[in-house]
Amino acid sequence: MRNTLLVAKREYLEQIRGRAFRLTTILLPLLFVGLIGVGYLSGRGSGIGKHLVIASTDAALANDIVGQLAADKDAKTSVEVMAPAQREDRATLIDRVKAKAIDGFLWIDATPGKTPTALYESQNSGDFITNARLGGALNRAVVRERLTAHGIKGGDVDQLLKNIKIDTEQVNKEGKETKSNAAGSYIKGYIMALLLSMTTMVYGLNVARSIIQEKTSRIFEVMLAIAKPSDLLAGKLIGVGAVGLTQIGIWAVAGAAIAAYPAAIATLSGSLALHLSWTEGILFPIYFVLGYLFYSSLFAGLAATCETEQELQMYTPLAAVPIWLSFSLIWLIVNDPNSFWSIAISLFPPTAPIVMFLRMGSEMPPLWQIGASIGLLMLSIWGLLWFSSRLYRVGILMYGKRATLPELVRWLRYS
Repeated sequence: MRNTLLVAKREYLEQIRGRAFRLTTILLPLLFVGLIGVGYLSGRGSGIGKHLVIASTDAALANDIVGQLAADKDAKTSVEVMAPAQREDRATLIDRVKAKAIDGFLWIDATPGKTPTALYESQNSGDFITNARLGGALNRAVVRERLTAHGIKGGDVDQLLKNIKIDTEQVNKEGKETKSNAAGSYIKGYIMALLLSMTTMVYGLNVARSIIQEKTSRIFEVMLAIAKPSDLLAGKLIGVGAVGLTQIGIWAVAGAAIAAYPAAIATLSGSLALHLSWTEGILFPIYFVLGYLFYSSLFAGLAATCETEQELQMYTPLAAVPIWLSFSLIWLIVNDPNSFWSIAISLFPPTAPIVMFLRMGSEMPPLWQIGASIGLLMLSIWGLLWFSSRLYRVGILMYGKRATLPELVRWLRYS
């Protein structure tokens, strides 16, 4: 046990003092600050302050659209009306867009007795926010015109067309209702699953690279004089895992500090509000540790059979398949978290840490399923450690010999 702790301490201090640890620990929170700032500023400026022209053969319809747009005070849209518009007016408007005298124009052909057709032209084809505003204003104006034509008064039309906001609440197992929002739940589950997949893979690969480096430098031959192979492997797993928990702890503190800023509050509010429950806060480090042990044990066994880091990289995509599978099924999991396949993949050990948090984003799974997934993960980790430790004992001292499948079977038999 003493040798295991010494190896763990060495691995921990070596990585904590490394430049890579400092850079990733500092840069990731700064990256999130930048993303929040960009999202906040772009959200404030998207589709705001546009100079538009509404050109229509129907003057009443054009003026009604202007009134609909003027009701949106936040958009600060400047609108001109060209009605009734002639065919030759369109060329003039195109020239104005080309000269950037206006941001765009909405051309409406409102032939009596036919459904109006509309075309929006601008230099920016990706301005979907302005497109959505114009589409909403046009449809409300057309409906208003039709209702008025059927004898309904203008004030009654406004009441009929008034939008109704739908609030959402989630009913838990005890029948208690709590407010929720689909977008925030999805983003929260996705972020936590992404963090789990990134950290477990990164630190699992760190274990593998450490083994390769010590194997090529022959330092193992010295270390084995005072410690057993099992102590060396256990020490590596504990030390690198402690580095991961330290980094996540720093990120959590930085995330709490970032979330307190007004820009972050404004960005992570409304439909994007993110709320972390105590259950999720407790389960996250548990699934991180189990996911890390699963993948690091797998990578340790693979690294013991490799001679160089380039050879190890050939196996990395195979180890990443469960993570790709988890995210490829994200829509199935989020839309129906209690389907057979969602439950099955959340119990499957390689995908359990990621999928469980994707399911939690929509609906908290039953406790027995969480317990079953943790139990299966622990059994799988035990099996992988048994397998990898035997490959490790022989592989760390094998040089210049290709590790074929029959050779690996012999290694297991030797150990």
